[in-house]
Amino acid sequence: MPPLRVLQLTSDWKWTGPAEPMLRLAEGQRTHGHEVWLACPSAPESADRSVGSEARDVGLIPSLELPRGRGVRPFADLPAIRALRGLMDEQGIDLVHTWHTRDHVLALRAAGRRSRSGRPAVVRSYRIAEQIADRPWNRWLYGARTDGLLCVSPETARSNRSLRRGGAIRGVFGAVEVDRFRPVAPDPEVRRALGLAPEHHVVGIVARVQPHRRFDLLLEAARLQADRDPAFRLLVIGRGTRRRELAEEPARRMGLEDRVVFAGYRREDYADVLRSMDVFTFLVPGSDGTCRALLEAAAAGIPAVTLRRGALPEIVADEKTGLLVSDDPAALADGWQALLDDKEKRRAFGAEARKRAEACFTPERLADEVEVLYREALG
Repeated sequence: MPPLRVLQLTSDWKWTGPAEPMLRLAEGQRTHGHEVWLACPSAPESADRSVGSEARDVGLIPSLELPRGRGVRPFADLPAIRALRGLMDEQGIDLVHTWHTRDHVLALRAAGRRSRSGRPAVVRSYRIAEQIADRPWNRWLYGARTDGLLCVSPETARSNRSLRRGGAIRGVFGAVEVDRFRPVAPDPEVRRALGLAPEHHVVGIVARVQPHRRFDLLLEAARLQADRDPAFRLLVIGRGTRRRELAEEPARRMGLEDRVVFAGYRREDYADVLRSMDVFTFLVPGSDGTCRALLEAAAAGIPAVTLRRGALPEIVADEKTGLLVSDDPAALADGWQALLDDKEKRRAFGAEARKRAEACFTPERLADEVEVLYREALG
């Protein structure tokens, strides 16, 4: 089939949530020979990382800077719509892939009605692993006007099929840089810098510290595990404006000051810090329903213990790449213990997790799966 001319469109300049999956997809598409453009807002001067800066690092220069803003603005958005339409026409764009409600609406308005000659197809990524509410607005936004809907997992796509009324829809797992996260032995210096000794049993989590991420459940399970395993340590990678309130102070009150390591946000050494874990744990998906950190842990060959939330039961193969447990501190701690106690099971589960990552979580496979959706949307 001939290469496609694709515009990746996002109205959020921040390097969070869907931003990295979008860039991984664009990389995979370019590897497959497709031409890819990017349109995104510029970042404030104070920003450390942004969609634009990360895209430039991999050679994808934004072709259009959208105005920063939130929500749908019928009249104020007219200049952005005209600029988008101009880019589509100038480059002969076949398909626009959108990632948020604001850019989704901008794309629909810029592309025009279906009867227009040469109208680009519009595809939307829905980044939450749940059923979209069947309401008039959602029926308009995700229904016939939109040519394709990409969901974060096969089960999520099945749950939303009725909303599409026969339109193109597909559920595809996310993608990570599997080579960057290849399994290697933990760096002793990195563990030492984190305050972790060789004899420590390390359970780790990567998550922004927010109320809905269930740090109360995490810390209660850590308290139970600490009572029965003197070598247990919990490693928390992530930041959040409420980290002290939601995690640090509760850990102190529970007497876990010397059992919980708050590693903060990591960048250059992130993969090495991740490999310091013996077991990875994940409770509740955040803004990116593909659960990117869980995919990275799988690529690093780290077995996981997770709850049955969102797409987690589809990502983790229970009793093969990790364990699925109930939403309960004792069950979570028991899951950790089952893997920490059995080095051979950890090794076997980790090896299977890596195999699954190589088969299911690569940018190339993501691009292949999404191309099927694109062809259906264009048809």
